[in-house]
Amino acid sequence: MGLNSQNRLPGLDGLRAISIAFVLAGHLAGTRYCIGPAAFPWYSSIATLGVRIFFVISGYLITTLLLKGYEKTGSISLREFYKRRTLRIFPAFYSFLLVLIIGNYAGLISFRPGDLVHAATYTVNFHYDRSWWIGHIWSLSVEEQFYLLWPAVLVLLGIRRGLTVALWAVIAAPLVRLAVFYMLPSQRIGIGESFPTIADTIATGCLLAGYGPWLQRQELYQRILRSSWFGVIPLLAIRLAVRHEGRIQMAVGETLLNVAIALVIARCTSTKDGWVGRVLNCRPFVYIGVWSYSLYLFQQLFLNRHSESLIATFPLNLVLTFCAALACHYCVEKPFLSLRDHKRKHARVGVAPLSAPGVASRQSTP
Repeated sequence: MGLNSQNRLPGLDGLRAISIAFVLAGHLAGTRYCIGPAAFPWYSSIATLGVRIFFVISGYLITTLLLKGYEKTGSISLREFYKRRTLRIFPAFYSFLLVLIIGNYAGLISFRPGDLVHAATYTVNFHYDRSWWIGHIWSLSVEEQFYLLWPAVLVLLGIRRGLTVALWAVIAAPLVRLAVFYMLPSQRIGIGESFPTIADTIATGCLLAGYGPWLQRQELYQRILRSSWFGVIPLLAIRLAVRHEGRIQMAVGETLLNVAIALVIARCTSTKDGWVGRVLNCRPFVYIGVWSYSLYLFQQLFLNRHSESLIATFPLNLVLTFCAALACHYCVEKPFLSLRDHKRKHARVGVAPLSAPGVASRQSTP
């Protein structure tokens, strides 16, 4: 996870920093002594935009890693993938969950029925009557379900057919959202959280990685990425995120939003040049991007607009969020990531990489 790693995709940590900034801003609005929803009625939408950026990044990054592994060895090792994901996700998350359990026993927080079971099993995105403390875990649950399914799809069906499945997920998800809206009114609350209604966001990132080499050969695609008007695309993404048009948004708007995010990721990870590249790859943005997972987990303890507690008071709540995230990153995340990278390094010894036909060379990040 070093900042000078040559294997990191340029701009990716900077994009993570922007994503977590959106999430923090959305949750910070309305906390004690902070400007509230009356001034920023779109506060929840900007947090959701941050989560969507994370989703597209996850699909893009994980697919890039899987295809790079296939390129080197001629196969995808589910065992190694799940081992690396476990060391990346589980330690910090279950440390956070342990903090919640201690807080519950101390009478500082309270759970609703099913909270712990759904949190521990990464199914919060199907648990709608939940407490604030685990509310944000719905998005981590979506990602964990993606991690469980997507590599297996590529192994069972192959790269080409697996990407076709991702394409169908992008096509089908709007129809699923509309079907739930019209046919299952009691489940409308889950639209945008339950995996079938949000999978297209991650699938868009998968397609960006899988079809990247082909896209790079398309003149129109390159003209869009190089255009001096490219700044309109992130503005369009923000516009689509902060103003919902109901059924039109479910049918078309969310797909356009996902595509806009994917184009921004493609532009930002393809070059370090220009002021955007310099900002995204500068140390403050990279550091915050590296800490983003711990920030995501622990901000829920302090950025609570429903609490009058001192620790939920601005700006102390923001300071405490960063302190908790740094403690988690350096005391939990980093040791386990070092263990993961150490095991990966030793696993490579004596292994001769095999070329995989049809998979273009690509750069990846640990």
